[in-house]
Order: sequence, then C-alpha cells, then structure tokens
Amino acid sequence: MYLRGSDNWMPEDLDTRRFGCDRDAEMPPAYDVFNRTEWSRLRLNTPLTLSNEDIAQLRGLADPLSLDEVANIYLPLSRLLNLHFTGARKLNVAKDAFLGRPVHLPPYIIGVAGSVAVGKSTFSRVLKRLLSRWPDHPHVELVTTDGFLQPRRLLEQRGLMQRKGFPESYDLRRMIAFLAAIKTGNAEARVPVYSHLAYDILPDREQVVHRPDILVFEGLNVLQAMSGAAILASDFFDFSVYIDAAEEHIATWYVERFLLLQRTAFQQQGSYFYHYRNLSHDAAIAEANKIWRQINLPNLRENIHPTRQRARIVLRKGVDHRTNEIWLRRI
Repeated sequence: MYLRGSDNWMPEDLDTRRFGCDRDAEMPPAYDVFNRTEWSRLRLNTPLTLSNEDIAQLRGLADPLSLDEVANIYLPLSRLLNLHFTGARKLNVAKDAFLGRPVHLPPYIIGVAGSVAVGKSTFSRVLKRLLSRWPDHPHVELVTTDGFLQPRRLLEQRGLMQRKGFPESYDLRRMIAFLAAIKTGNAEARVPVYSHLAYDILPDREQVVHRPDILVFEGLNVLQAMSGAAILASDFFDFSVYIDAAEEHIATWYVERFLLLQRTAFQQQGSYFYHYRNLSHDAAIAEANKIWRQINLPNLRENIHPTRQRARIVLRKGVDHRTNEIWLRRI
C-alpha cells in the first residue's frame, strides 16, 4: 500500500558548492548546489502568474504551499525549463534542416520522481500551471504513472498487493508505448485512469493526451534503470526532477496524510480503506507507521532514492516542506 538548454549566465556573487562539501557529504558528483536565496535570484524578471486562489486549488493533502515557495523556487525553475525547451526546439529545427525534411517538433517531456508523500503531485500540478503561462509552450499536460499500475485483480493474483508502487507492479510495456507515442508526435495517446478511492484502475476511463508542447510525467520510479531493459522511461525525458527530503520528514508527512485521509476519503463506503475509518487516533498512527516501515520505506531505499543521482535537478525539502537546497547537474 503506497497510498500514494543553452543559458550560460551565472551571477558572479552566487556561492555554488561542489562535490564533497561539508554541508552534504552524500551529494552526488557533477552538481552545483544553491541555497534558497541563491536560487531565488535566478528568477530575474519572471512574472508570478499564480494567485493565492490558484495555490489553494493546486496544493495537495497535508502538503503546505505558499506564494513565497512558488516565487522563490518554482519561478526560477520554470525559467530554466523555458530556456531548455527553447534550446531543444532550435536543435530539432536545425536537425530537420540538415536532414532536408519537414520540421517535426516533438513534445518536451519532464520526468518528476520522488517518494510517496514527498509532494510530487503538488509540485507537478504547480509546474504544469506555471509552464502553461509561458507563451512559448501554452499546451502542457500532466500524466502520473498511477495509470500504469497493474489492475488490482492482477496484483492480487501475483501476490503483489504489498509491493504496489514497486517497479514490478507497473505495466512497463504500456508505459513505454505511451511515451513513445507522445515523443513521435501521435495525434493522441491514451492513459488508463487510476482511482485512489477504489485503489484500482478504472476499466471504463482513459485520459487522452493530444500533442502537448510539454508533458510532465510524474511517478515514484520514473527514473528507474531496470536491469536488462532495452528501453527505459527516462530515455524519453528531456529533463528530470527529483523531489527529496530526509526519511524521517517523509515518514512524518506520510502519517499526517494518512490521518487526514482517515477523516475524509476513508469514510466513504466506496473506499478501499473504508475498514480504517473507525481506528482510534493512536491505532491509526500505529497502522500508518507500520505501512511506512513495511512498504514505502523499503521502496524508497531500494528503488526510488537510488535514482536521485540520475535527475537533472534535485529539490531538497526541510521539515516544513519548504525547499531549502537545489542541486543542478552541471553535465
């Protein structure tokens, strides 16, 4: 149960740190590191196009979000992504001119990875909204890998219900086929729709994606390098983001979200977790911690966290959900 470019400008006064700095001994090589203040300067004159009403609509359960976070973290990132998008478009035009063929502009795909309860969904919704406000790429779509989970019936048959969210619980063939269809410019590509309430794929529902300028593709294991796989999901990505935080912070956020869901979604008779509705506060905390320790923490350690160093950018959150450090890959 997992409950789910070309811009070389750099201000001279930015204090970027290299691999091996004392502040983070685990920092992977080939990254520049920025604190919150340093990163916020890279916004330059990028306008804030979201309001408090937008923030209230976009934030997730137990996932605080403020205009300050959007202005200081998301806006510099949206500027960077706009520059990368523009650079990629120019490169595609140059390549097609070299080959003497009509210009084909494939969608720009951004992969977003990270643990359960770390805030990927909120991040992806906000990023989608911000990127769609740039005139260069107004058509932005968001797809989550939940739709590529195997149906509950198959997971039960294969004894994988306790491994839901692990790489083996996904229909990887269908995921790769979807990404290939997007990247090759198909008129439309279809994704199964997942219901967190039913904890299952809805057999009569699909999300239809029509040739976006940008696709944000969000999920736990989107950066996974499967052993022996000829093609990976990340092969289709133009850019990738990893949302990071200390294990103890994510565990706390997971428990907080579980308690909130127990008071809301779990109370509905159609909920797969309806049987948790009447747990006492202490029993609910104990159950959430048990699920975290037995399922989500092993998945984080074995599968998700090892992919962090494959991301182009890592956003590291503190206990208050605010991003306090940004790692930007140099190569």
